[in-house]
Formats: sequence, C-alpha cells, structure tokens
Amino acid sequence: MPSLFDPLTLRGVTVRNRIWTSPMCQYSVLDHSGVPNTWHLVHLGGFATGGSGIVFTEATAVSPEARISPRDTGIWTDEQRDAWKPITAFIEEQGAVPGIQLGHAGRKASTWPAWGFEGRTGTVPASEGGWRTVAPSAIAFEGLDVPQELDSAGIDRIVEDFRAAARRSLEAGFRALELHAAHGYLLHQFLSPIANRRTDEYGGSLENRARLLLRVVAAVREEAPEAPLFVRFSASDWTEGGWDEDQTATVAAWAEEAGADFFDISSGGIQAGIRIPTGPGYQVPFAQHVRSASEVDVSAVGLITTPQQAAEIVESGRADAVMLARELLRDPHFPLRAAHELGVEIDYWPPQYLRARWR
Repeated sequence: MPSLFDPLTLRGVTVRNRIWTSPMCQYSVLDHSGVPNTWHLVHLGGFATGGSGIVFTEATAVSPEARISPRDTGIWTDEQRDAWKPITAFIEEQGAVPGIQLGHAGRKASTWPAWGFEGRTGTVPASEGGWRTVAPSAIAFEGLDVPQELDSAGIDRIVEDFRAAARRSLEAGFRALELHAAHGYLLHQFLSPIANRRTDEYGGSLENRARLLLRVVAAVREEAPEAPLFVRFSASDWTEGGWDEDQTATVAAWAEEAGADFFDISSGGIQAGIRIPTGPGYQVPFAQHVRSASEVDVSAVGLITTPQQAAEIVESGRADAVMLARELLRDPHFPLRAAHELGVEIDYWPPQYLRARWR
C-alpha cells in the first residue's frame, strides 16, 4: 500500500503527498461580489506553504443564486476568474496543486453567513441581499424558505453553469476540479429521496436521481479533458429511507464512467436535527466501503487529527488520501509536522522556514 507521503498522479497532475486541504467555507467576500480577496490568498496560501498536496477552495458558486450565503466566492464572472489567478499562482509556486470545489447550494442557498450576523438565521430576505432558491422539489430545508422546483430548462441552465465555471476555473489556473454533491446542496438534493420527490426523468429511480450529477460530470469533463475531476459525496443521510453508502458506491462507479477520477467521501447535511455519532475518523468506513464496492479512488475526511491516524488510513488501504479541515485550521503546517513525526524526509519545506525545521 502507498504511504502518506507517496505522490499520486491523476491525469498527468502529480500531487506530492496524500494529505489534502478540504474545502472550508469562509464567508469572507464582504461586498457580496463573489470576488476572492486577500483573505483567501493568505488562508489558502498558508496550507500550500504548510505542505498540503492539494489545496481546495471553499465551495465556489457557479452562479449568483448558487451561493450558500451572499459572502461566498464565485466563478461565474471574468472578474472573479482574474481575482483567483494570483491565489492559484501562489499555491502552485509552493509546490501544491490548486483545486477548486464547484458548488450550487440549491435549497440551502441565500442563508446568513456563519459569522458576522449573530442572531440572524434562516433565509436572507431579498431586501437584504437574498434571493429565491431552487431545488429538485418544492420542499424546504428546516428553517429556510420553500424553494422553487426546477423545470427542465432550469436544470439545463445549471449544467451549463457548471460547464462555464469549469472553463473559467482552468483559465484561473486551477489544476484540479471538484463537484460538490454532498452536505445537502443541490446535486446531493437530487440524489437523495428525502429532498427529491420528482416524478419525471430526474426523480424516482436511482438512475433518474443521479441523472443531473452525471450530466454535470460529463459536461465538466468535456470542458476540462485533462484536469483531475473529483466528486464529493455524502455517503449517508444518517436517516432511514435516505441516501446511503450502497447508492453512493453505485453512483460513484457511474460517475467514473462519465469522466470523474476521484471521490471525496463525507456524510450528512440533507436535513436538520439528525444526530450523527461522531468520533475519530468516524466517516472513514464510508470511504472504505465506496473504495471496495466500486473500485474507485477515494479520500477520507472527518476528525482526522494526528499524523499516525492519517498514515494508518492510507497505509491500510482504507482510503487513497485524507482530507483535513479543522485540524489544518489549528495547524496549517500539519503535513510538515507529520513528516517529522513519521520519520519521513521531504524536500518541500519553505526555505524561509528552514530554521524552524525539526532536527
């Protein structure tokens, strides 16, 4: 089995190790323009100098109405594209692969940001910068407004929004792309029977519920034939009658046939009030199941906090890589520390930091 610090090559893009920065919402576009700023440069750049193999952006909206909140980043305009360029250039200069997560929040869009508006929850009204949300069915997420059910023209438009976002992402310098089909956002809403009650070709059977995702995978692959393409899944809705790990494994295999290369396995998010039993590496079994059942490459995420734990996940074959989020917020240089603790020699310490290298 590979080790945590073995490189991995996907479609000609070589990633220096198996410790990757997971997408993390920042809600830091304070002017609501979707244009990334110096916060995003410093935030993402720190993970690159810290040794991550791939540095993924937060969920970046493919259209204005795709944003989770008015403060999200976007990639639907050329101005946004150009603002990403110095960020991707810096990440790549540090030896990491710049990756972008492309997302559409669906019925969970137009919400108040997680910080800066204490006491404000639910849907942001139009009078304060919000908008009407869309979804596979007119079923509200708890505490949010009822979304508008998408018609066939609206679905076609979303596919084209992802296609255009992929093109701009490549022009911005991103070398890896990820589709966000997890955490209760639009592509996950179509997959899950909890949010999708349609009776047309996009609802009912697993094939129908997966149709939009597979169309988006194919469209992005057409637009980006040489870029590694990731899909993030929630492998379980953690509720009876919802999306589960077996459906995830099946659709992952279909997505691979449609052009996806790698699968980022998380869980949850389709509905509020679900009690998820958490603990160290609590989502790793989902990644292991999808990897085994569908024979695709996967990453694991979820309370992975020590170098030894991360190494065991990869070296045991349960996943091909690990995605870190909160642990990297606590220690952006986790990969450098992990190499030291695991006794691995690496050659990508920033020269400016060599005086601090453990001996």
